[in-house]
Amino acid sequence: MARDSSATKARLLDAAFSEFAAHGIAGARVDRIAEAAQANKRLIYVYYGNKEQLFDAVLQRALETGSESVPFDAQDLPGYVGAVFDHLVARPDLMRLVQWKQLERPGSTDAEAESYRAKITAVEQAQRAGLIDPGLDPADLLALAMGLAQAWTGAAGGTTAGGPGAAWPPERLARHRDTVIESVRRLIQPPQ
Repeated sequence: MARDSSATKARLLDAAFSEFAAHGIAGARVDRIAEAAQANKRLIYVYYGNKEQLFDAVLQRALETGSESVPFDAQDLPGYVGAVFDHLVARPDLMRLVQWKQLERPGSTDAEAESYRAKITAVEQAQRAGLIDPGLDPADLLALAMGLAQAWTGAAGGTTAGGPGAAWPPERLARHRDTVIESVRRLIQPPQ
């Protein structure tokens, strides 16, 4: 029976995502990834080269999934940031993966830099259209907006309050989300 390489690759990426989010690049173990994916460890090297390249593939997949799930909308930056907040709350491992990336590999990949440049250009266009305060630097504004979307993942208790696995009560999470959206709305409001 022929092996289904696309299914195996997907299982490896899923297992690697969990492993890297939990342990970072340095702490991740290829043996655990292969075992969790129910795949031969050798296939990681065949498909991805090495552990660092596997991490790159996991990060790229996460970025693509995020971009597809939450398309950027500079014309409704508060709504976009609210959607990012929701995306991160639903996927707490994603922020851990990004934090490990920043700790172990500071800076941005080419794909991250290009995505950021495209967002900055869209913010500049929204500024010219009078939708966003033109007195703010577009890159700074975008960094602030994204920081607000991610703020509760790094706050004491993160998106979990009351210990590991205990979610914020829905009403408190809704208040956090509303605060993020309103903060961005106020931040971008053009002067009267």
